[in-house]
Amino acid sequence: MNIGLIGDNSKKQLIKNLCVAYSGILRKHDLYATEGTGRLIENFRNLKIQKLKTGEINALNDFSVMIEQNSIDALIFLIDPDEPNTAHRSYHRIFRACDRYNVPYASNLGTAELLIQGIARGDLEWREFYK
Repeated sequence: MNIGLIGDNSKKQLIKNLCVAYSGILRKHDLYATEGTGRLIENFRNLKIQKLKTGEINALNDFSVMIEQNSIDALIFLIDPDEPNTAHRSYHRIFRACDRYNVPYASNLGTAELLIQGIARGDLEWREFYK
């Protein structure tokens, strides 16, 4: 399963902690992240992460395209609702693509944990039918 990992600047430590806590599950899947988030995560638990283009806008656009091409099966995008960039159009493009192409996504810690646990149980195996 291909899992995307993105975190707003104020959520990078939280996404790192999430990846450390669930590294046993995440290690079994192909992980994709923005450059900054990817570097932070791969330094812990030796998780291998495919890092997308440098620059937030380029990476977010790449994620949108990957979702539209059915190359991402689940997305964890921890956002800070109080950060001014949250209203950025690239965020909306990603969430709209997830909704359009039936890609489950989480935007906060609670739903991220549920999504990872669902992946571990095999709840997202239906995504294989989309490929």
